[in-house]
Amino acid sequence: MEWLQVIVLAVVQGFTEFLPVSSSAHLILIPALTPWGDQGLAFDVALHLGSLLAVMVYFRREIVAMLQSSLAALAGRGVDRDARLSLAVALATLPVCVFGLLLHDFIEAHLRSTLVIAAAMIGFGLLLGYADRRGRGRRDEYRLRGRDIAVIGLAQALALIPGTSRSGITMTAALMLGLGREAAARFSFLLSIPVIVLAGGMEIVTLSQQAAPVDWPTLLGGTALAGISAYLCIRLFLAFITRLGMQPFVIYRLILGVWLLWLFYV
Repeated sequence: MEWLQVIVLAVVQGFTEFLPVSSSAHLILIPALTPWGDQGLAFDVALHLGSLLAVMVYFRREIVAMLQSSLAALAGRGVDRDARLSLAVALATLPVCVFGLLLHDFIEAHLRSTLVIAAAMIGFGLLLGYADRRGRGRRDEYRLRGRDIAVIGLAQALALIPGTSRSGITMTAALMLGLGREAAARFSFLLSIPVIVLAGGMEIVTLSQQAAPVDWPTLLGGTALAGISAYLCIRLFLAFITRLGMQPFVIYRLILGVWLLWLFYV
């Protein structure tokens, strides 16, 4: 891989992993607009590692508090709001794990097409816009109820459909349930941690069965660039989302979806 390809892929992956715009749609556009070939599984793992490091660094205080409270709860010292948030993240992750295992082969065989991604970009983009306009919630992620966790978890499973956007669909569900914009985004980002770990683990298992040589400078560069861009994305998104709202991302999704449809039919 040439370094321009490394930079473009890492920055695009880092930003689109957490913005509600679908990373899969962008990773289809890049080879469509450039002469670059497939970057390979090892580089995908490196990019996911960068995104994981970014979200863990940003939420390091929350993660430490959640782990400490969870251990205290297991030791019988009571359940506080951080322990409840840990449980919410764990329970909301279960549906995507179950459906991911059951439907993995079907998705790979039938849903990874430009048409499906374009339809998901447009359809779920409109749903995000509706949820943002409708939602006037003030609850935060620490006040999630059992029903809320189930709905957000099932919504996250819809992100197995390419083009949906994991962050986009979980924010949509959270907004519909009455969470504020920033709270919906924070819970979505916390949910990304176990999902990225599990997806990255599956990729590592597949990679371990291959005997391809390892290009360490490229992998480390991709990890660093993806991590930096993902961290900046999280920081900027949370800083401006209350004032900015979701509508700019909805418009962007619609434009990109129409463009993908054009690429599919032309």
